[in-house]
Amino acid sequence: MTQASTLVSMMRDSGGAGNSGASPGAYSITSGKGGVGKTNITTNLAFCLARRGKRVLVIDADLNLANIDILLGLSPKYNIQHVLKGERSLAEVLVRGPGGFRILPASSGILDLFSLDESQKLFLLSEMEEMARDLDFLLIDTAAGINDNVIYFNLAARERLVVLTPEPTSLTDAYALIKVLAANHSIDRFRILVNMAASKAEGLAVYRKLAMAADRFLDSVSLDYLGFIPKDAKVTEAVRRQELMAEIFPECRASRAIDELAGTLIEEAGAAGDGNFFWQGMLNL
Repeated sequence: MTQASTLVSMMRDSGGAGNSGASPGAYSITSGKGGVGKTNITTNLAFCLARRGKRVLVIDADLNLANIDILLGLSPKYNIQHVLKGERSLAEVLVRGPGGFRILPASSGILDLFSLDESQKLFLLSEMEEMARDLDFLLIDTAAGINDNVIYFNLAARERLVVLTPEPTSLTDAYALIKVLAANHSIDRFRILVNMAASKAEGLAVYRKLAMAADRFLDSVSLDYLGFIPKDAKVTEAVRRQELMAEIFPECRASRAIDELAGTLIEEAGAAGDGNFFWQGMLNL
């Protein structure tokens, strides 16, 4: 039995097959390569969703290399390590980010969290499921690459939003991640977002290259283009200031693009209605 199959059986045995009502739109924000701006997109998207009145939780899923609290200049007292050790509940660990969205912070330099065991994964699923009852959106900022934790969080989410840039290595690494999830775990739908594109044409060209590779080598995989985030000097300035770009530079091109993305996701969530179940991806394996 595969690890994913074991987790599904454990969830069913424990009654953890999902909420009885509607669940939040749950997105893993993921990439094959580091340095593509994934965390910056996740946090600014959370802010834009919260500004539109949505209840949002962001999970820093790079469990042993905390990023989000550093990006936002936060100093959380507790983190996910305390949850997994049973020392604190998930609700006790959460901190508030700009605009009111909530954050589950990761730890830093804890090698024990590099690869969660099955009991830890089940426990974390149970904790997140409980929190999901009070959310509209859950955004999971995964680590880069294709390690065990990255696969786990991508399987747990209902939707996978793959971020890549015009760099050739970003494209090849994004394809590798998609291939692993498709071939080994039967995930057949991915959302594609091109970051740091110089123009609409460049963003579309990057997406088409990825789509052509998927069409040629991967059977029955759907890549849905969500658009592009333009290259913008305000991104670097906001990171340096440890503030959210969408908050301090709401009219810059990148902020407007992320706010448009937030609007798109809200429209999709409304159309999905009660069928938008958070654990659907895991239970279909």
